[in-house]
Amino acid sequence: MTALSVSTSSAASLRADALVIGVAKGPKGIVPAPGAEAVNEAFEGKLAEVLTTLGATGAEGEAVKVPSPAGLKAALVLAVGLGEAAEDGYGLEALRRAAGVAARTLAGTKKAALALPAESADEVEAVALGGLLGSYAFGTYKADGNGKEPVGELVVLAPRKGSKDAKAAVERAVAVGEEMNRARDLVNTAPNDLNPKSFAAIAQAAGKEHGLKVEVLDEKALTKGGFGGLLGVGGGSANPPRLVKVAYTHPKAKATLAFVGKGITYDSGGISLKPAGHNETMKCDMAGAAAVFAAVVAAKRLGLAVNVTGWLALAENMPSGTATRPGDVLRMYGGKTVEVLNTDAEGRLVLADAIVRAGEENPDVIVDVATLTGAMVMALGNRTFGVMSNNDELRETLHAIAGEAGEQSWPMPLPADLRKGMTESTIADLSNMGERMGGGLVAGLFLKEFVAEGATWAHLDIAGPAFHEGAPFGYTPKGGTASAVRTLVRYAEQTAAAKA
Repeated sequence: MTALSVSTSSAASLRADALVIGVAKGPKGIVPAPGAEAVNEAFEGKLAEVLTTLGATGAEGEAVKVPSPAGLKAALVLAVGLGEAAEDGYGLEALRRAAGVAARTLAGTKKAALALPAESADEVEAVALGGLLGSYAFGTYKADGNGKEPVGELVVLAPRKGSKDAKAAVERAVAVGEEMNRARDLVNTAPNDLNPKSFAAIAQAAGKEHGLKVEVLDEKALTKGGFGGLLGVGGGSANPPRLVKVAYTHPKAKATLAFVGKGITYDSGGISLKPAGHNETMKCDMAGAAAVFAAVVAAKRLGLAVNVTGWLALAENMPSGTATRPGDVLRMYGGKTVEVLNTDAEGRLVLADAIVRAGEENPDVIVDVATLTGAMVMALGNRTFGVMSNNDELRETLHAIAGEAGEQSWPMPLPADLRKGMTESTIADLSNMGERMGGGLVAGLFLKEFVAEGATWAHLDIAGPAFHEGAPFGYTPKGGTASAVRTLVRYAEQTAAAKA
């Protein structure tokens, strides 16, 4: 695991294998960013000229290596692109991505110093978090790990003024970044190793390590409690379902948040079997539960003055002689009945049970997170998650917070006219399918049916950004991304601050 620290040493004097600087695209060519002054001086003011000769443009995602000249203790200079030059400072997301590119490029390096534009604590945190996320590698199943080892140590260079705040910023980045990487590990783990029981065991181990209260309902407890959604979805698998409660409490908390995560550890579609080409990555269908789990642990590590309870709705959706059939009726936790018209619309069923259970503890807000619908991917693409809520202010707040945290989201409606298709079952209170068009919104409306009257609730559909199948970019690797973790943690922080 990459070590992360902060230093107020000058870029020229710090001993490292590589020194990372930022460069940008100016109107007349490449422009060294703040933090690169010592390097430019070592190149006798010709840094831009040298980099241009090597083909650098300053574009985002670009990385160009140059041997260090005399005057620098580092053996190598790595110039990473920040995009268009900015007179009023670079955005936090641009810094995160540049640090991520640097960390990926320097895999196999023992120590690297990040001399990117980082004057404020927020900028220091952005560089630190981007570097830690960019250094992520999942090599569990490879004989050689994953090729080159991740960079061993990243040192964020910060000004002496405000060094205490910079140190705190790096500590926050470590807490959030390590938990995001934990979520990525969970998403990337093969489904023959990660099932509801083993996921629950991981949560119990983390609870013991961090002082969290963890409760696990196994199949017997779920049967006794009447959790028809979880039991119905998990009934076809040899690995029975679990409902896991992970609770963090703070003695000075004045608010309680409930985060609910969809945890389908593998989704074959059940009897409504997915076709070839649509099931190969379905180990990622538990990314919502991974995000919730990581966010609760991060809240504990940060010591936030807010109570946060995570509910992990874990099941494996498989076809067999004991699987739920299209046409079956499930009696959900809380008593409502649902006619199952499509067993591949299973995530909403396990979430419904968990939302009702979470609501019994009367939290101030419930936020569920799920890789819920392909329709949301069709609507928003692969990098943006949808935000729905029964409260306009909460929806806009989460959308704004996601942007601040560096995650792309978009507010989505819950049109009342789409509800009709779900309520036309002749034998049950609801069906788990409605109109085909607007399927992501229909799924949100279904979940809303299980939110207690008067409760404040939001739904994040992360089906697009939860699992990245393309080439790595910025600090985003191929595979699990830990989508929504930063948004949940930032919301918990904001809630704690508002109630202080």
